[in-house]
Amino acid sequence: MTLRPFAAAFTAVAALSACAPVQVLNGLVPTDTYRFQGGIAYGNAPHQRLDVYQPLAIVSPVRGARPLVVFFFGGTWSSGDRASYRFVGEALAARGAAVVVPDYGLSPAFTYPAFVRDSALAVKWALDNADRLGADPKQVYVMGHSSGGYNAAMVALDARWLGEVGASPQQLAGWIGLAGPYDFLPIGDPQAQRAFRWPDTPRDSQPLAHVSAASPPALLMAASTDTLVDPDRNTRRMADALRAAGVPVEVRTFDNLSHVTLIAAFGKPLRWLGGPVLPPVMDFLGLGAVPSHR
Repeated sequence: MTLRPFAAAFTAVAALSACAPVQVLNGLVPTDTYRFQGGIAYGNAPHQRLDVYQPLAIVSPVRGARPLVVFFFGGTWSSGDRASYRFVGEALAARGAAVVVPDYGLSPAFTYPAFVRDSALAVKWALDNADRLGADPKQVYVMGHSSGGYNAAMVALDARWLGEVGASPQQLAGWIGLAGPYDFLPIGDPQAQRAFRWPDTPRDSQPLAHVSAASPPALLMAASTDTLVDPDRNTRRMADALRAAGVPVEVRTFDNLSHVTLIAAFGKPLRWLGGPVLPPVMDFLGLGAVPSHR
């Protein structure tokens, strides 16, 4: 690595560690490795918009149609936006997956279960439009980081939300949780308290309560020393519950990553940080043998 890219990457890590917006990575990732459609409505509300990242024609899966991933960003259900996660859309699209990144209602204007309902509606849009995006409707996955991992888990595990929009978790090929909170009552974080109207938070708001033999296969990833979302209470316990129900689950933990850099390492400038985060995801999507466009 030359000095200039290393310095830029180091600066990005420092900024992310200081809780600067994750869009610091977007100026450092390629712009010519995917096709982009932005600001597509998936519902009638102003915030119900999504961006689509499609692979270039030269990137194609080994067999059949490509998978489609719906990615939900994190931010304690109170911050973040779809535009900040171009580095995630690019990383997956450059390797053969179609990617949908939706916005969803944020606290304090929106509280549970509004953001879960938005997430389900965005997934319904993806299921309905997969074929038009060159993806296989039977290979739709949900994926999220931190509070976005919660959204993904709830859509995948609690059939109420997709059921409300005329779909079902049975239509999902799997779900990917990155440092997601899956069992966090009682709530101590003030932002999360507002998002879930603590202490009036229903027990069935917790993803762990909805694991069953019908749950989709899962890939769970976490930083082993995560100080924001306890990987033992959340990732390990979710994996144990899925296994006990007979659901296929793979777990990857990373000793050299943190809660923030687990997702930041999807960006090209930071993939050297401390663990191959992309290969397990691409293997789970069935694209492990597909070369990147770059």
